[in-house]
Amino acid sequence: MNWKSYSPPCTLLILIIGLVLNFSCSPKISVGHVANGWSKNSVNTVIFRKHSLYTYKDHQYIGFYDNNRDVILGKRKIGTNTWELQRTQYKGNAADAHNSISLIVDTEGYLHISWDQHNSYLRYARSLEPESLDLGKEQPMIGTLEKVVTYPEFHALAEDMLFAYRSGESGNGDLILNKYSDDTGEWSRLQDNLIDGEGMRNAYWQLTTSRDGIIHISWVWRESADVASNHDLCYARSRDGGKSWERSNGTSYQLPITAATAEIIQPIPQGSELINQTSMTTTPTGEPMIVTYWKDSTDKAPQFKLISLSQGKWQTNSLGFRKMDFSLSGVGTKAIPISRPQVVASSSFAYIIFRDAERANRISVAHAPLNDLSKWRIKDLTENAYASWEPTLDPVQWERNQVLHVFLQNTVQIDGEGLSNTAPTAVKVLEWKPQD
Repeated sequence: MNWKSYSPPCTLLILIIGLVLNFSCSPKISVGHVANGWSKNSVNTVIFRKHSLYTYKDHQYIGFYDNNRDVILGKRKIGTNTWELQRTQYKGNAADAHNSISLIVDTEGYLHISWDQHNSYLRYARSLEPESLDLGKEQPMIGTLEKVVTYPEFHALAEDMLFAYRSGESGNGDLILNKYSDDTGEWSRLQDNLIDGEGMRNAYWQLTTSRDGIIHISWVWRESADVASNHDLCYARSRDGGKSWERSNGTSYQLPITAATAEIIQPIPQGSELINQTSMTTTPTGEPMIVTYWKDSTDKAPQFKLISLSQGKWQTNSLGFRKMDFSLSGVGTKAIPISRPQVVASSSFAYIIFRDAERANRISVAHAPLNDLSKWRIKDLTENAYASWEPTLDPVQWERNQVLHVFLQNTVQIDGEGLSNTAPTAVKVLEWKPQD
């Protein structure tokens, strides 16, 4: 399995100077091949995979569907591109792009995966031994509220883990939180209904944890199955591992959170081309940052926007570079000319990873200094196009080394949960270390 490495173009003079002084004009980008995978839709490359890649100790783990719709797991030693791959005993309905695979490794080295869920029963399994790819039997987590599950997500805490999912349907669902104990090796219910759709709507969320142990969650409301009914960006945080929740000003929520009680940090009306399920992170000092896109009254096209909390006040910064207009409406997984964006932060910069048809569907990154989020610069990380790809990354590699390890595959999504005739394409891992 070969590495493909390149640095963005430089003038000959700069290259010569760089060689003489032993530096390159730009950090090297490496793309390593894993195997071929299912590509008839975007099920392997949707943004809500938490996670597609995950590092434990000195090994990185990966999961994806192959062309037979089998769940494939793999691991490699960091710094190599030799993958140990295993076809598990499990399949999934890969024809529905909601049915993605999410994985994590606990502090004892056990691999946990959840997959193949769209308004259906929970599918969950864990490895038989630490650092093994051999999975045990499917099993329930708690045994209740596990019949109508979508969007499974794992999140690591300093100790223990969280598992979030929607119980119910689009436009009519609730957010459930489970907690895994490293000590007992068992799951327990943390919140039966953290965010309540009240039978009339549901929250589409993004969640992150900060170094100080605070859990941050933000979401948009959807009033029906139609994506055009997305509206308003809201926020909550927990300082006690998810038991109690508060607004950004410190006032407590009475649970469950509802549309009437939610803190709206950015009012956005329905019909604003507002996307759901993007990403959020925190700065090294713990301030939350959320990235998404919508089209406001002054925009000629939907724009990527970063919403951040600084000194107790929320601010919104638009990247503002997009010119290609489009409209979001309808149900099912959409074919959209831009990806949902992913955000990470270093000690000095915010980085937004995305794909945009305006940039020939290359993988791109925008970055701006944390002390001035109006100054964005953009670069492409790939030369090739990735038609329906959305960014997912290894959170451990970013937290530990400030290196982006990104799941990469060219997939083709047909609008409204359709299937393309695309042959299997290469699953890869892109690595890039920004130079602040």
